[in-house]
Amino acid sequence: MTSKKYHKILIRSSWQSVNIGDIGHTPGLLAILEQVRPDLELTLWPCEIGHGVKEMLQREFPNLRIVEGAADSVAVQQAFAEHDFMLHGSGPSVVCARNIQEWRQAAGKPYGIFGVTVPRLDIELKELLDHAEFIYCRDTVSVEFLRNARVSCPVIEFGPDATFFINLRDDSTAAIFLNKHGLEQDKFVCVIPRLRYTPYHKIHHTEPTAEDLRRVAVSDEFMEVDHQKLRETMMAILENSTMKILICAEMTYEVELGKAILYDRLPEKYLSRVVWRDSYWRPDEAASVYAAANSMVSFEMHSPIIALAEGTPAIYLRQPTDTCKGQMWRDIGLSEWIFEIESTAGSEISQQILNIIDNPRIAEDQALKALKYARKLQTDALSMNL
Repeated sequence: MTSKKYHKILIRSSWQSVNIGDIGHTPGLLAILEQVRPDLELTLWPCEIGHGVKEMLQREFPNLRIVEGAADSVAVQQAFAEHDFMLHGSGPSVVCARNIQEWRQAAGKPYGIFGVTVPRLDIELKELLDHAEFIYCRDTVSVEFLRNARVSCPVIEFGPDATFFINLRDDSTAAIFLNKHGLEQDKFVCVIPRLRYTPYHKIHHTEPTAEDLRRVAVSDEFMEVDHQKLRETMMAILENSTMKILICAEMTYEVELGKAILYDRLPEKYLSRVVWRDSYWRPDEAASVYAAANSMVSFEMHSPIIALAEGTPAIYLRQPTDTCKGQMWRDIGLSEWIFEIESTAGSEISQQILNIIDNPRIAEDQALKALKYARKLQTDALSMNL
C-alpha cells in the first residue's frame, strides 16, 4: 500500500435525485472512503440533492461537508483552495468532466475518477483522462476501450459502481409499507420496468427536442415487446410458487409505468398477489424493502446493485439502448443473472427466477460471493490510490 497522499478530498457526485441509482452512488462512495481512510476530511460537491437526499446524507454521514453552487461561486472556489484532491464519483460517463477541468485550471491539483462507464471519447476528454491519477471503470468494456484509445493515465482498471458499497436502511418506513401490503420476509419478488430511453423532458417539464421525440418513438415501439417478457415472468412466478410480486420503481417516471405496462396488463386472477407501489422512494427505504424480498427482476441496473448489497439475488434485463454498464454483472460473476432482452425469451427469464426461488440458499451464496468480490475491488482501489 502506498503512503497516504491526500487529506482533504472534494467529491463530485450526486448527479440527480429522480433516480435512486444516482442517489446511491454517493453514500456508496462515502462508505468505501470511511472504511479505507477514516482520517480523510470529505466534502461533497453535488449536482442535485432534492427528494430529501441532502438530509439523508447529513444524517448518515454527520462529518460530511456539503458545498453547493457553480464552479465559479465563492463557496466552491474556497473548496478548491482548501482541498488537495478531487474525486469524481460513479456515473454513466465522466459526468462532470467540465468541472474537473475547472478544478485543474483553478487549483492545479490532482484528481481521480472512480466507477464510471466511458462510452465515447473526444480530444478534450482524452486529455483530461490522460492526466488523471487513476481511472476505475465500472465495467471491463470501458477499461478495454480506454486502453485501446491509448489513454496515458497510469492506472486504468476495473472498479465496480460505488453503489455496491451502499449501507443505508430505513427499516421503520419499510416495515409500515410491507405490513400494509402483506409482503412477508423472503415471500415476494420485486420487479422494475423501464423504457428504452428515460423521458427526461417529461421529468424536467421541458419542451421536447427532435432527439427527445426520436427517443420517445423508440421507447413506444419496444415498450410492449420488452415488458411482455417481464409479464410472462411474473405470471410464471405466480403460477409456480407461493411468492407475491411487488412492482416498484427506480426512477420517478417508472411509478406510473409500472401500473400501466405491468399491473394493468395482468389477468385479473393474478392481482390479489401483486402489489403496485404508487410512490417514489429514496434508496434507504428501497434497500430495506429489497432486503426483505426473496429476489428481483429489473430492467434497471442500480436496484439490482442495491438488492445485492443486502444479499438479495437480482436478475438484470438489459435493453440495447442502455450503456455497457451491464457488463459489470458478468464482471463480478453473475453472468447467469443478466439477459439481453432482445435475444431472450420470457421463458428463459422465468426459468432462472424460478431456479432462484427454488434454491434460495444457493442463490444467496452466489449473490454474497459477487458482492464480496466487488467490494474487495473497491476497497483495494481506493486504499492503494488515496
